[in-house]
Amino acid sequence: MAYFIVFLLYPALSAFYYSLTDWNLRSAANWVGLTNYADLLFDDVKYPHFWKSVRVTLQYTLIAVPLTLGSALAQALLINAIRRGSNLFRLLLFLPVVTAEAAVGAIWRWLYDPQYGLVNGFLGLFGIPGQNWLNTPELVIPALAFIAAWQCGISMIIYLAGLKGIPDSIREAATIDGAGPVQRFWKIVFPMLRPTTFYLLVTGVIAALQVFGLVYVIFSGGGKSVTGGPEQSGLTYVLHLYLFAFRYDAMGAACAMSFILFLFIMIITALQFKFVKQEAS
Repeated sequence: MAYFIVFLLYPALSAFYYSLTDWNLRSAANWVGLTNYADLLFDDVKYPHFWKSVRVTLQYTLIAVPLTLGSALAQALLINAIRRGSNLFRLLLFLPVVTAEAAVGAIWRWLYDPQYGLVNGFLGLFGIPGQNWLNTPELVIPALAFIAAWQCGISMIIYLAGLKGIPDSIREAATIDGAGPVQRFWKIVFPMLRPTTFYLLVTGVIAALQVFGLVYVIFSGGGKSVTGGPEQSGLTYVLHLYLFAFRYDAMGAACAMSFILFLFIMIITALQFKFVKQEAS
């Protein structure tokens, strides 16, 4: 209870209070009521990039979440089919999750390098021209989503647990009845993984809407010139929130942005439970 009050409840209540003030971290907070919320939502002159960050985050979520789930399921199926060495492969595929985001961002900035990066080098083997991934606005979000799919170790482990929970007798019966691998997957494995997929979908959407660390490292390297990439094509919502709090000295607006995100996540999660869970159950 003490931990909950000191580290969760009190900071949340304090953030809500400061969202109703005009506070720059240095001077006393001035009460402004709902002005921060109204300005963020309706004043494009004062906050010109707010809705841009919303669109960027939604685009990232729509691409990254399905890509991550698909990659995690494919890896789980491969590991589940391996009889020897599955623990080793599981460890190797989980390593990107526990690697520091600063290191991950630095590595992927090099991998996406238009001249020396391995991504363009790999594409060149098939005659595909290289791309300037992190400096082309149309390619920024797909490039970030691919990194998210690479860091799908947690989802892979959960999918693997779901696969282990499917009785072998069901698959053996389907095999005896003449069902091939594709039929067994679509008729047995995938339907029985729907509750697992729903859980990963909900948690994946929540995580994608809050993406920050990787984007910050890739587009700034920790410097003060962070803008979210070319034409703010990588300006995610939480990165924009961070800039308001610690670059623009507008902590009150940043706190308001955090509660707008909280309400949006609540609404998205409620809609998922209402419509998606009915299909998954």
